[in-house]
Order: sequence, then structure tokens, then C-alpha cells
Amino acid sequence: MHPIRVWAKGLGLAGAVVEGVDWAAERATLVVRVRPVWQERHRCGRCRRRCPGFDAGSGRRWWRALDLGTTVTMLEADSPRVQCPAHGVVVAAVPWARHGARFTRDFEDQVAWMATRSAQSTVATLFRVTWRSVAGICTRVVAAAEAGRDPFAHLERIGIDEIHIGGPTYLVVVVDHDSGHLIWTAPGRDGATLGRFFDALGAARCRKLRRVSRDGASWIATVVAARCPQAIQCTDPFHVVGWATDALDAVRRQVWNAARRSGADETAHALKGARWALWHNPENLTATQQLTLETIARTNRPLYRAYILKEALRLVFQMGRRRALHALERWLQWARRSRLQPFVKLARTITAYRPSIEAALRYRVTNARVESMNGKIRLIIRRSFGFHSTDALIALAKLTLGGLCPPLPGRS
Repeated sequence: MHPIRVWAKGLGLAGAVVEGVDWAAERATLVVRVRPVWQERHRCGRCRRRCPGFDAGSGRRWWRALDLGTTVTMLEADSPRVQCPAHGVVVAAVPWARHGARFTRDFEDQVAWMATRSAQSTVATLFRVTWRSVAGICTRVVAAAEAGRDPFAHLERIGIDEIHIGGPTYLVVVVDHDSGHLIWTAPGRDGATLGRFFDALGAARCRKLRRVSRDGASWIATVVAARCPQAIQCTDPFHVVGWATDALDAVRRQVWNAARRSGADETAHALKGARWALWHNPENLTATQQLTLETIARTNRPLYRAYILKEALRLVFQMGRRRALHALERWLQWARRSRLQPFVKLARTITAYRPSIEAALRYRVTNARVESMNGKIRLIIRRSFGFHSTDALIALAKLTLGGLCPPLPGRS
């Protein structure tokens, strides 16, 4: 094979011709001079439409390519401009790089792949670029991937939640239950932010949604009811059990305060340390926590009744559909007559949310996948030691969790 073709093959250059290879001693860099093949010349950098030439642009330009061994490698080529009817005067497209990038496509794909598995500072050190360049590459790769696919195609079942990412900043997260992919996220924690998702979805696709899982946030329920009223809303059982745990803790605090006011310091101290025994599931209790629970059962009937109410509600969501619906009705009757004010209040709350809770029992649609996605977003933040902007976080989250991560260059 001709040496020039070997260089093109080794660099993974498709649609390009290698003109020559130089060594830039002052920068310890290998410079490969290239040009697009005839079919790839004079194309708009944005839409790749063939256009008439405008001028020579900024002359010769360099693109960072993947290293050859331990040697930094750059591609050098002309950067003429063309006159596009749709986009005006733009730099002509080149087959080895995305529009506006100073790195080759293979370089960016490999950086993006590594960024989904390592901290940005680690990736920056490995590829000898700045961490800001890593963030820009991730944003560019995501934009290119989204331009070539429809993230909202075939949406029927979605989950909606919000996640706190530090300080006053929250993200609204939307997940496709069927594909398991993160399909949309934006900074905010209100109905206006969620409304932007439904604006992007469009009225026709909103009408195709059948199930929407969510927590108890009223702003989510209000926006979903207004934008896609035909969709059945399902309140996540995990959050309902969380409400019961909060009610149990309220009862524990009431009993603890009563014991402290009456001078029973020993009882108050025991109740203060009983939180984890009451919160944990019975199958996860340690021997000490089991002993604590047995002591509460003998000495404090109201608190033990609150614990049984919490556990009974948790078991409701583990039953079969028909049994669960009947068990929920019996639980509500019990909670209303319990004479425990936090559980009486909880019974009223569950009654208000009952249609969506029963829908979750009937269709077995929960927010578990969304909560898992939130945990992975927190892992991305922790692995990267935080982000300077939400845009960089959103790009990396979509790259990692949205099915947009490119394969490694040269591999399927």
C-alpha cells in the first residue's frame, strides 16, 4: 500500500486525502496535511449542502487528532468559506471534524466516551486538553447526536421528578419508562420549567402519552393534567411510604416530647435512639434494633401502632393488584380511626391522591427508574467534583444516560 494511504488509514481519515506529513519541532507535533476529496468540498458546515465558494476564509487551520503513540498529532488543511442559501456565509464542512470544532470527530468521540466513565480532570490530563475543552466536546457530541435522532419518538410512558444538584439549583428530569433513557432535563423546579418539556414534545405527541409516573408534587400533577389530560397519572408508591415514615417520625417526636415533659428522661432517651429501629424494614433490623422494637411494643402502644401502620402501608404495595386495592381501603379506614393525628392527616392526603395511587397499583408504573436516574446524576456530579455550569452537567448526563454516547472510534 502507498505510504500516503497508510497514513490516511492509520488516522482513520474517510473522505480525505493526505498530501504530506511534517514534523513541527518547536511544538513537538506531527502535522499531517490533508484536503477533502472532491465530493466533500464546498459544503455548508451546518447543513452540508453543496454551495458556491465565498472566499479563502482564515487560510490554513489545524485540528487536533488522536495521538500517534505518545506524539501529539494535528491535521492541517485550508478553511475556505461558502455562501449557503439557508445559513449565509459559513466555514466549509470538512469530513474529519464537526462544524466549529478544533478537534477531529474521532478525537471528540473518544473524549466523550471516556468522560462518561471518568472525571473530567482525568480525561483532560489523559488527552492533554483543558477541562473546559472536555465540557465543550461533550456538549458538541450531544448536540450532533440529538440532531440525528428524535428523543421523543414513540413516547407512551414517562416518569417525571426533580433532583437537587447543589445550592439553590434543581433539575427537572424526564425519563422514558420503555427505553430507560433520560430524554429531557432542564434547570428549575416549577410548572413553567416542566411546561417547556411539553412545548418541545408538541401537542400531537402529548396526546400519545398513556402513563405518567410522578411523586406528590402538585405542580407536576397540575401541568400534566393541563397538557395531556388523557394520560393516567401514577403516584410513586415509594413516596407514599415515605409519607407514612414521616408520619411515624412525627408520632415518635410527640411521644418523646411528652416523656421529656413528664420527667421520664430514661424513656425519652430510649425513644430518641429508636429512630432507625422504626424506620428500617423488619427484615433489615439488627439484633439491637429488634430488641428496641420489642421494648416499644411492650411499653409504648401508640408508637408501636404507628409503626404497624407504616409497615402495613408498605406491604400494600407489595401485594397483587386486586388484593392491594382492597388492602388500601382497609388501611385508610384503620388510619382514620387510629387516633394518631399524623396518620389521620396522612389518610386525608392519600384519599386526595387515591386515584393516582390506585393507578400505580393497577398498572405497576412507579418512579423507581427515575430515582435510579437521579442517583446516577448525583454520581456524575460527585465523580466530576461538581460543575461550573448546569449546561455541562446536562450534556454529560444526556451523554451517559440518554443513549447518546458514541462508540469508540474504529469499533461498532
